[in-house]
Amino acid sequence: MIPIRDANPTSRFAWVTFGIIAANVAIFLLWQPTFASQGRQQAFFFCHAEIPWEVTHQTNLARGGRPALKALATDFGPQAAAAQSFLQRRCPNKSWWESIFVAMFLHGGWLHIGGNMLFLWIFGNNVEDRIGRIAFAVFYLLGGLAATGLQLAFDPNSAVPNLGASGAIAAILGAYLVMFPRARVTTLVFFFFITAVELPAVVVLGAWFVLQLFSGVGGLGTQVNGGVAYWAHVGGFVFGMAGAWIFFRGRGERGRLRQVPPRPDLF
Repeated sequence: MIPIRDANPTSRFAWVTFGIIAANVAIFLLWQPTFASQGRQQAFFFCHAEIPWEVTHQTNLARGGRPALKALATDFGPQAAAAQSFLQRRCPNKSWWESIFVAMFLHGGWLHIGGNMLFLWIFGNNVEDRIGRIAFAVFYLLGGLAATGLQLAFDPNSAVPNLGASGAIAAILGAYLVMFPRARVTTLVFFFFITAVELPAVVVLGAWFVLQLFSGVGGLGTQVNGGVAYWAHVGGFVFGMAGAWIFFRGRGERGRLRQVPPRPDLF
């Protein structure tokens, strides 16, 4: 299922959501070597994206010595020594903690950024409208940190770069589910044929979360998980649900309904 829009009007333009989307697109087109070779793109990700081993060891792979070389060997085999040597030349001063935030604005391809920005625009504008712009920006970043934390818990020694806004956006999806469970979402459904149907947000987002959870559990015990950080999605979503339930529950559908005056007629 692919959501394409929701029937959930806002009272003001979502400037923070729009700004985050614009920042992601600008970084993808103007800073990342998007149109360069795959090798150059991978080098860029190693130098700028979040790498679990670097976060858990609070240093980068270039300065990590033999433990870092061992982690590289686990994921990349005989290319480990060459990879570490390359990192020592290209980005010896990489900041492991800055990479956590930078990674939230990096994407691995056109489908990656396209899907993320679509979800953010559909669901982010309503959450921003209800909780306010500053709270939304803080909530978004905290959701990204929560997503990173759970992914680290399941794969702390990985030397593979993690990147993408998916974890932070998952937090927004979780908040939307708590605040607007009955909102109608127009969704493309692929089942032998393609059709557009209107479904409640609880169905669309609930199905998305179950898919992430089952994919994460199914990937336990395997070395790679299809290149998708499913546990980051789960962590962000659970954080979003919990945060919205504790702090913003009254600002969703019920809060909006209380603000609407009663109809003057019986019908």
